[in-house]
Amino acid sequence: MLKRFLSYYRPHRMIFTLDMLASLCVALVGIVYPVVTRKMLNEFIPQRQYKQVILFGLALLGIYVVRMLLNYFIQFKGHVMGVRMQAQMRSDMFRHLEKLPYSYYDNNETGKIMSRMTNDLMDISELAHHGPENLIISGISVIVSFVYLAGINIWLTLIIFACVPFLLVISLTLRTKMRAAFQKGRQSVAQINASVESSISGIRVTKAFTNADREQEKFEIGNEQFTEARTEAYDAMGRFHSGTAFITDVFNVVVLIAGGLFLYNGAILLGDYSAFVVSVGLFINPVTTLINFMEQYQNGVTGFERFVEILDTPPEQDAKDAVDIGAVEGRIELRNVTYAYDGEKDVLNGVDLTVEKGKTFALVGPSGGGKTTICHLIPHFYDVTEGDILIDGKSLRSVTRSSVRRNIGIVQQDVYLFNASIRENILYGRLDATEEEVIEAAKRANIHDYIMTLEQGYDTQIGERGVRLSGGQKQRLSIARVFLKNPPILILDEATSALDNATEILIQQALDELCKGRTTIVVAHRLSTVKNADEIAVIKDGRIAEQGTHEALLAQGGAYAELYRLQFRGLE
Repeated sequence: MLKRFLSYYRPHRMIFTLDMLASLCVALVGIVYPVVTRKMLNEFIPQRQYKQVILFGLALLGIYVVRMLLNYFIQFKGHVMGVRMQAQMRSDMFRHLEKLPYSYYDNNETGKIMSRMTNDLMDISELAHHGPENLIISGISVIVSFVYLAGINIWLTLIIFACVPFLLVISLTLRTKMRAAFQKGRQSVAQINASVESSISGIRVTKAFTNADREQEKFEIGNEQFTEARTEAYDAMGRFHSGTAFITDVFNVVVLIAGGLFLYNGAILLGDYSAFVVSVGLFINPVTTLINFMEQYQNGVTGFERFVEILDTPPEQDAKDAVDIGAVEGRIELRNVTYAYDGEKDVLNGVDLTVEKGKTFALVGPSGGGKTTICHLIPHFYDVTEGDILIDGKSLRSVTRSSVRRNIGIVQQDVYLFNASIRENILYGRLDATEEEVIEAAKRANIHDYIMTLEQGYDTQIGERGVRLSGGQKQRLSIARVFLKNPPILILDEATSALDNATEILIQQALDELCKGRTTIVVAHRLSTVKNADEIAVIKDGRIAEQGTHEALLAQGGAYAELYRLQFRGLE
């Protein structure tokens, strides 16, 4: 863990070195004031050397000007280093998140992931900056102060330092409780972020159903958990600080009593005693800094642990000998495929089917039967539990995921569009496409004419998730994206089920154009959209209940015929 943390300092070695040197100088400057004080009290003032008093005072002022500049450098450059390290960690996290499998996002809420990328990394950044500085400045100050105080009076110094073990015992005892409390606090922050993200994303649904009070109740539950967790954390922090502060106060009492007795017995001069009283702060202050640093340390360590937890989540991995599948023709085979989400109840069980090149294969049946799961397995979003899937006779296990997905276009019912321009959303299908190709794709998707009615045309910003577009417009935009990609395999997962009849007809025309010459798998509840498929399979309870053409399945009088009868009764 420590080695991984230190690795982020490597690109910033120069700034880090200068920052530590500046911290060292600041620590050493701290000893100058008590040295000058002792000199003045023991020599210059008793001997009336006022010129020396002024010269030493001015020299001390000059040193403090230098320390001011060093502190500026530490605060400025040190924080810049911390921010750059934070940016690198954020890049590493985002890069890794992009590689994680679908299953990770099935089990982790967006708000919690965002909390780790923002709040946690901020605390890590602060630790990366202040941690080494506090350790160096405080550590050196403690050592220098010990040597200096021992030079004044070794026995009085040893008495003072005898209080250190008590301070360590209390801090170590309370530190564990504080760390656990802050970890719980982190989890509660992630939970409330997830709740807020979910509620804001669904604000239109909330308003439509006038359920603002319900959302408020859900939010207050998380808010209360957050309050309880932070209360527990602050209780632990209060115990920690009050306990350690008491010990540091004991230092002052010990100095006052022990020093007074030494002075009374003539074991120490008044000037030395005065300098000792002034100098003992050299020891107490860095010790206090180190104690207070524990809180920041706990936050940073907890944040880094959560950061590493994401980085250690296994990404999608191709087989060691996996190769690029190249340009495919489009023949798809599922051989005895079984799949269960998270290893629980099977969603698919022994599914066998073959889709020939350029043919249209429709999947129909009741919800939850496994149709969408098949659509997720073919692009290798999930690994099959048993069996195998082949494209052009090549097992998905033997080829890279990216090369498979490059050959597959997907149009889903739940269209996701980015908060960007229309052009950028279409270009997502192929980033190096020309303007002419983008326009041609929009025309083939029957969306170009609408785009040209907009004031900014293809530069129009569509808002988060395409909120400024209708459902049909969003769907046609997603179709244009696939036209631009021009894949040999096409998956249409309920692509028109959420649309009105007029819009469905318009989009169906675009889809018919899109399907030409491609191997197409269509998932649909409306049987009218799959009547012309080359083959139809009824998926029920994770198995293929029936398979054949529309006419053949109707003639069988089985599950498909029953579905057809239910949908079209009263219309014939």
